[in-house]
Amino acid sequence: MRQLIECVPNFSEGRDMNVIKQITGEIEKIEGVKLLDVDPGAATNRTVVTLVGTPEEVIEAAFQAVKKAAEVIDMRHHKGEHPRFGATDVCPLVPVANITMEETVEYARKLAKRIGEELEIPVFCYENAAFTEVRKNLANCRSGEYEALAERITTEEWKPDFGPDEFNDHVAGTGATAVGARDFLVAFNVNLNTTSTRRANAIAFDVRERGRTKREGNPVTGKIVKDENGKPVMIPGSLRAVKAIGWFIEEYGVAQISMNLTNISITPVHIAFDEVCKKADARGIRVTGSELVGLIPLEAMLEAGRYFLRKQKRSVGVDNDELIKIAIKSMGLDDLKPFNPKEKIIEYILEGDEKKLVDMTLTGFANETASESPAPGGGSIAATVGALGASLGTMVANLSAHKRGWDDRWEEFSEWAEKGQHFKDELLRLVDEDTKAFNKIMDAFGLPKKTEEEKAARKQTIEEASKYAMEIPFKVMDTAYRSIEIMRAMAENGNPNSVSDAGVGALCALTAVEGAFLNVKINAAGIADKAFTNDLINRGEEIAQKAKTCRDAVLETVEQKINEL
Repeated sequence: MRQLIECVPNFSEGRDMNVIKQITGEIEKIEGVKLLDVDPGAATNRTVVTLVGTPEEVIEAAFQAVKKAAEVIDMRHHKGEHPRFGATDVCPLVPVANITMEETVEYARKLAKRIGEELEIPVFCYENAAFTEVRKNLANCRSGEYEALAERITTEEWKPDFGPDEFNDHVAGTGATAVGARDFLVAFNVNLNTTSTRRANAIAFDVRERGRTKREGNPVTGKIVKDENGKPVMIPGSLRAVKAIGWFIEEYGVAQISMNLTNISITPVHIAFDEVCKKADARGIRVTGSELVGLIPLEAMLEAGRYFLRKQKRSVGVDNDELIKIAIKSMGLDDLKPFNPKEKIIEYILEGDEKKLVDMTLTGFANETASESPAPGGGSIAATVGALGASLGTMVANLSAHKRGWDDRWEEFSEWAEKGQHFKDELLRLVDEDTKAFNKIMDAFGLPKKTEEEKAARKQTIEEASKYAMEIPFKVMDTAYRSIEIMRAMAENGNPNSVSDAGVGALCALTAVEGAFLNVKINAAGIADKAFTNDLINRGEEIAQKAKTCRDAVLETVEQKINEL
């Protein structure tokens, strides 16, 4: 699965759109990166930019933007209301999909090192990318702002992690940059059936991590309790990694709890929503819906859908569209205005208008396959048949989870359905990936071959593309074979009225395995690395034999169950 990270650089220019466009223009030049948002602020004289994409491409785009900012912004003339100490003030990386925080930290430090060494800008690594505890806090790194930079970077305590530790003419213009790695922040508002900001604030204080000030006697008007240092003692709220405040929205005529969920792996949106519902209900107020400000990762929406389905004791093994619909309706994300997943979910925005075989109608896909075009071919068809087989097994699991009288078994079948969805989704992905693999070979054959260097490069590219074209149908084989466990479990323990569907699913899975194996073998012919091809073919033969044995076992069970009906 493709790794995705978000980058949110803040540039110290919010008034001159010509300067801002020069910086964002560098980002837009990089393939594999999408510029999601540009938010300039005149009072702060600062622009917050959001881009997302694959890690290497994102750090390249960030580097080029930082480079351009250093050329077009002179910190000696900068004034603004927001704290700052550099032309590119901060540049955090945020893991979005299929990437860990540890991996994101490595990318952040790689970017920081490059900015420091190649652009000769002092760089401080902060938050998760910090090398020391004290530098995790951005405020510590930026203390005194630009005006204190000349003195601070020459000290041992605040020597930059990368880049120069002297305040020369170049650094005077660029200032310093803080590069970090942080968790994804979601701005999430919950709507209330009240116009009272005071009531909304009370709920906000109930849930936010910081909580409310402790008072003697009356919790509202009593004397504030202070600690030995004279600071107010706080009563923590119920949600960690959450900042919240209550306010009134004139446009909609309702009060809201406005929250920043600073780490959705600690407090995800669905938990925050439910907790606000509980606290509001305790105060006689009803939650009417919610509002997502900005973007959200796909997995956060899918997990919300699963959460609400589990509360209903329903199977979570449904497709992504259904999970998202459940999440939207359960949290009332369309309460104030329509919620369009294509505009709110990061992964969907990145897909854009990309045309996929799996998005075609069945008729369109069949017609495209039947045309004179060599793709989609047997590999894509094998993956398609495998996806249909996994879908049938998943269907039986979902029917079993909803079967009258089997209410105490819904979790058992939900787990099988969730596994089935995983196999189905992976096989659907491989439908298009097999065609892409074929196209890579065609592109490789089209490379120039006039010089010896071109011939060698072309030969190597063809070899690599051919290996990939062999690996993809092997993945189809492996995935389709593993999906048979769903059909076997459903044939043995699922709804007996749907046992034939489990049987058809197993037949489809074996067809996918054997069909994909043909593509593994035919693509081996043009590969010079025989150790590679022999290994894949030997493993393929083993999978094909195992799949046939499993298919036979499933059909034996199916026939037995049919005879018992």
